[in-house]
Amino acid sequence: MDSTGQGKMTLQDRAREFIERPAVTNAILGIIIFNAITLGLSTSDFVTDRIGGLLAVIDKLVLAIFVSELAVKLFAYGLRFFSSAWNIFDLAVVSVGLLPDRQGLSALRGLRVIRALRLLSVIPQMRAVVQALLDALPGMGAVIVMISIVFYVFGVMATLMYGSAFDVWFGTLGRSLYSLFQIMTLESWSMGIVRPVMEEYPMAWAFFVPFIVITAFSVLNLFIGLLVNTMQSAVEAEAEAEFEQLRELVRKETDVVDAHVLELHEELKALRKEVASLKGEGNG
Repeated sequence: MDSTGQGKMTLQDRAREFIERPAVTNAILGIIIFNAITLGLSTSDFVTDRIGGLLAVIDKLVLAIFVSELAVKLFAYGLRFFSSAWNIFDLAVVSVGLLPDRQGLSALRGLRVIRALRLLSVIPQMRAVVQALLDALPGMGAVIVMISIVFYVFGVMATLMYGSAFDVWFGTLGRSLYSLFQIMTLESWSMGIVRPVMEEYPMAWAFFVPFIVITAFSVLNLFIGLLVNTMQSAVEAEAEAEFEQLRELVRKETDVVDAHVLELHEELKALRKEVASLKGEGNG
């Protein structure tokens, strides 16, 4: 205990306080974004021919900053450091950056730019979008299973019906699935695949058009509907939480006002009694 009666901060506490400062966090995020830009510039032969040496120095300096940051975090948090998935991710990325520069392993340090996604938690609208995406994952899983079954059924049918005449597109189940995926994306589906097939099989449109309607349109609408519903639910839940906080604040303030009113009422009663007693003494 110090002279003020407060607990003395240890070196770990000071390190934790330092690494959690908004200025330090913002500086690290700025370095992450800057490093991502320099990694992108290093892919250009025009840039590397002129400032390749400078980019290499910057890369080593940034890596040293990242190592120092992790060292401070490891000292500050101890074993609790590994309870955060972001910390483990940072440790893995920095460790890869320390490997010898072979086969482009150093480029993996660019993955640290993913930490900039922490900005999403600061903006309420983006937070609602991320929450909606996470909440929609179970529903999306059901849609993916459904479309997988549709793909498998249509893939087997396409292989059996058109595989003999169009081996490149439908010769095997794998080729059929890939061709159907291309058709679902509407990339060169008509002139590239369907019309050539219709020259050999004039009624092929009766197979491909329902497939496109089921996959490209219906499934897309399902995804959009899920996202819209989950986003609306997330926004409503956040609004309800804010309203509940406001209601609780009003309730507390009302309780305080009621307490003050009761105190005033008791004081008035006491004053009335005192005035009454004074009048009684005066009359006597």
